[in-house]
Amino acid sequence: MELALSALTTLLANLRFNLVEMANAVTQRVIWGLMFVLRCFIIPVTRLRKFTERKQCPPIRNKILLLSATEIATRIRKKELTSEEVVAAYIDRCKEVNPVVNAIVQTRFDDALEEARKVDFSLEANGKNKEELSRETPLLGIPVTVKESIAVRGLSHCAGTQKETPRTAKEDAEVVKRIREAGGIPILVSNTPEMCMCWESYNKVTGTTWNPYDTKRTAGGSSGGEAALLGSGASVLSLSSDIGGSARLPAMFCGVFGHKPTPGWVSTVGHMPNCDDISWTMFFSIGPMVRYAVDLPLLLNVMSDHPLAAVQLNKKVALKDMKFFYMEDDCGSGATDAVDREIKSGIRRLVKHLETAHGIKAIKAELTDMKFAFEIATTILLGIDGADSIFMKDSNPYEWKSVFVEVLRYVSLLSPHTFPNIAYGVLKRIAEKIPRAHYEKMVEKNASLKKQFEDLLGDNGVLIYPTFVSAAHYPYEIYHKVCNVSYMMIFNSLGLPVTQCPMGLNRNGLPIGLQVVANPNNDHLSITLAREIEKAFGGWREPVNNEKMV
Repeated sequence: MELALSALTTLLANLRFNLVEMANAVTQRVIWGLMFVLRCFIIPVTRLRKFTERKQCPPIRNKILLLSATEIATRIRKKELTSEEVVAAYIDRCKEVNPVVNAIVQTRFDDALEEARKVDFSLEANGKNKEELSRETPLLGIPVTVKESIAVRGLSHCAGTQKETPRTAKEDAEVVKRIREAGGIPILVSNTPEMCMCWESYNKVTGTTWNPYDTKRTAGGSSGGEAALLGSGASVLSLSSDIGGSARLPAMFCGVFGHKPTPGWVSTVGHMPNCDDISWTMFFSIGPMVRYAVDLPLLLNVMSDHPLAAVQLNKKVALKDMKFFYMEDDCGSGATDAVDREIKSGIRRLVKHLETAHGIKAIKAELTDMKFAFEIATTILLGIDGADSIFMKDSNPYEWKSVFVEVLRYVSLLSPHTFPNIAYGVLKRIAEKIPRAHYEKMVEKNASLKKQFEDLLGDNGVLIYPTFVSAAHYPYEIYHKVCNVSYMMIFNSLGLPVTQCPMGLNRNGLPIGLQVVANPNNDHLSITLAREIEKAFGGWREPVNNEKMV
């Protein structure tokens, strides 16, 4: 009898698994079909951008702009550079490139220069040595740019939303407070899509942010303003945020480093939108974006208020003591597109470099549940309740206005909101109709996949993985490529730290990159490999005139 019951239980479990597999396969095919239809409509329209004039970022003339923040900080402490010189150089560069990339929402240039002068005066007046200054104020005198969704006292904090009375931050976000305490000088807030609700940065207030390598193309989103400023040499340290690749995608599109830290390492207080769902801080994080990999631990150390972060980030680890794994394909998901051959080539070049330069053999990983990446990530994200949105009634995220009415307003051209925010409302309502059993199954799959990562990587391993399937595309193409964000979003769902690393330029002069993934609290491992990638492959490259761009 017990044997029969056991067999029946196994049979039912297998049947349930097969039904999930079948439903998943059907869903993927339906989604792929919808994306194909969208592609047929969108591509002919977006390709018209090819015939518009391409603007060019002015060449960098001030050599200060080519120094890492780590080097600048050292020179300021040694009094070889003044903070005023550095801040003025970045202000001038911002003024040069913003007409090209349209990344800036609001500035505090005059206040920043005054703060820089105070830094220089204090260095002359106090008797602290270089070691004390490095320990107490590691960012002393360095300009920092901030995504507009992160509160900077006195500056716009609307997250790209049209308002009759624009919202100004009354106090700094927690992470900005830490930047100031470390001596950093915020100089501006940068563009983001409305409510950070898109992987391209456009809204009805500031407009579209363009890619510094080809201004016919998107800078990505939602941290597109920050990425465009970094890529064009108008920023050296950046505060961005990431809920589904929102920092990593624009970082790749603009050829810089972007890091999604271990959940809980960096406070999210002072970000807009916000949420009180327990799952929010697992999925969402504020993180650093930089031009030089050496600056990642410098900035992340300052940003983090978690005691374990300082311990881990200060660990020195040799490549020979690490394990390396890689994946380069689409994981078998029918909802995503194949990865571009030049991005795959970048992964292979890194794998070959590890073997030839360091005698390290990277192993091709087999993570069976990665084929559920799109379904897992989107199901869990849409299951998060209480997030700020355009549908809030009286600022209550749990009480919504009618989504149907807002859709009618949008199609009648009467809505002040952008399409991604309308689509979020529709998808959220659809998600509420899906059986709870499906959500629980995806949570189960997420836990299973996280266990696979724990077992594979341990505390000394990293996974090398595509950031996205292609280099920067034309505006609005994200709509038919949206399933491809699962390459990034799955790591939000899993709560793993990830570093996006530039791997040079493709045949059209556009940046390509890859992600380095580690287990929680092992951010130092992905950053260690990021520094090796920069050393071996050049890291960020200044945008130059490239007539091959199409």
